[in-house]
Amino acid sequence: MIDRKMLLEYAAGIGVQLGENQLDQFDLYAQTLVEWNEKINLTAIVKPEEIVVKHFVDSLCLLHEVQVPQNARLIDVGTGAGFPSVPLKIARPDLRVTLLDSLNKRVIFLEELSRRLGQRNECLHSRAEDAGKGQEHRERYDVATARAVAHLRELSEYCIPFVKLGGLFAALKSGEIEQEISESGKAIQAMGGRLEEVRRFKLPDGSHRTIVLVRKISQTSTKYPRPHAKMAKNPLI
Repeated sequence: MIDRKMLLEYAAGIGVQLGENQLDQFDLYAQTLVEWNEKINLTAIVKPEEIVVKHFVDSLCLLHEVQVPQNARLIDVGTGAGFPSVPLKIARPDLRVTLLDSLNKRVIFLEELSRRLGQRNECLHSRAEDAGKGQEHRERYDVATARAVAHLRELSEYCIPFVKLGGLFAALKSGEIEQEISESGKAIQAMGGRLEEVRRFKLPDGSHRTIVLVRKISQTSTKYPRPHAKMAKNPLI
């Protein structure tokens, strides 16, 4: 389905080397995504070349911009159709991945996708603010990531509680987000995080992307994360 040569070249351009088996997995991923997208709303991006650039390469850029430890435990918060974590797992099979989403239909898709790809992912049906309070997941992960349209302020409250001391929260965002970053400082600090770096890059189609990196430097207070309604009513500003 996908142009394997295109994916191979674009991935190599960001320092990610893919073998034939991995290219097979990406092709199967694209097929499964398009197939299931006819049954449930997963993505508006269904053209093969756009899947390669806007989903696969966009996700893999995290490996270029961030040093992800070997055998790291990673949680993808609000993962949707599995981005960025499933492409990361294809490229780095050593990663131990938890796919968290609040919509059960998407979790069912993720379970089937994981089965087809031969990935032993934990597919978790939960709201982030609920899972982030539970002992099984709270401060258990080396990396938490999210590729979401939510404001960085709320994303920080959702994601940082999952990260253990010394670990990293990586937020994948589109374009320029200086104002968003300035509005999120209090939330990041309240969660025990410290803004470490902002990485900017372009995808092969010229679209701008940003990865915001937050280091976990102290434990998150037990009063966080709050329910979504409280976040909306009393934002940390």
